[in-house]
Amino acid sequence: MYTGDGSVAEGWPAQSQWTDFDTMFTANTPNMQASCAQWGVPDDTNAELSDMKLAINDIASTTGVDARVILAIIMQESTGCVRVITTQYSVFNPGLMQSHNGTGTCNTNNAALGLPGVSNDGTVQTPCPASEIRQMIQDGAGGTSSGDGFEQCLQKQGHEDVSRWYRAARMYNGGSIDASGDLGKGCCTACYASDVANRLTGWVSAPSGCTL
Repeated sequence: MYTGDGSVAEGWPAQSQWTDFDTMFTANTPNMQASCAQWGVPDDTNAELSDMKLAINDIASTTGVDARVILAIIMQESTGCVRVITTQYSVFNPGLMQSHNGTGTCNTNNAALGLPGVSNDGTVQTPCPASEIRQMIQDGAGGTSSGDGFEQCLQKQGHEDVSRWYRAARMYNGGSIDASGDLGKGCCTACYASDVANRLTGWVSAPSGCTL
């Protein structure tokens, strides 16, 4: 578990310690292939995973968001299920990266946070078209007309060292960074930035060990 401000000085991994994208994608593939059953929809196919991998690399090059970071956010938000439901609180968060009111999704069923159950009056697409997979990742990495994506979080977080990636992850999840700079404080998932850092260095299935 990583604590503090996201800097190497406080023990967070340097970018040189991140695993390479192909290794990371391969390591996470078994989890992605079994990620949809919890929603009662078909699991990812090999073709859908190939489309996802291609889209991640393409959108990484256009947004400046490292492909490994995009994959880490996908695993954090949806475990890579292309037919993940939409979560709904103050806004709709659809798709692989649970984007801010994005248009990309292959499952328009939604679950309002804090309420039991899923509304099952939506549409599930099987197979999930490559165009939808690409749109989900574009919405999450590049932002939407109504909200920031990871690219905008990266631009707004204010640092130039490797902590910029972990700070942007904190913002992507919670909307802001605590005034103290501590990435384990603030809204939503306290361990989010730490979990992303772990994913970038090769963590796949082990318990996160995070107790924040």
